[in-house]
Amino acid sequence: MPTSTRFAVAVHILTALAVGDGKPMRSEDLAYSANTGAVVIRGLLSRLSEAGLTRSQLGAGGGTMLAKPAKKIRLLDIYVAVEDTELFSLHRTPPCESCAVGGNILAALQPALARARGAMEDELAKTTIADIAGKVAQLGKFSIPLVW
Repeated sequence: MPTSTRFAVAVHILTALAVGDGKPMRSEDLAYSANTGAVVIRGLLSRLSEAGLTRSQLGAGGGTMLAKPAKKIRLLDIYVAVEDTELFSLHRTPPCESCAVGGNILAALQPALARARGAMEDELAKTTIADIAGKVAQLGKFSIPLVW
């Protein structure tokens, strides 16, 4: 089953903005960094802006900036802002109610899935964009200068 890349690309965008020292960045430059289309970036920026994580500056030299300090943007905030699917997919059609398994599987499975989702969200809440930006700087794999 394919999964969405929105979360990973949104983290990429916000990390790039965090290391950009507060300078506005164009969607084209963010797209180059993430190796995706500017349309994809603009769609994510719209969701991030609605969530209060980014803001835009118009005019010459304009672009997108973080709306609050990187240390106040948790990965959970980003996940909630850009993902709109359930973490786990269930049956496409309802299971057979008259079957001993089919009639009970959803009720039996859902508590475990809820705990798994809660654990994931708890972990995402512990990490900020500042943490990711620091790790990027620590790794320091720059073969060419940053575009911006």
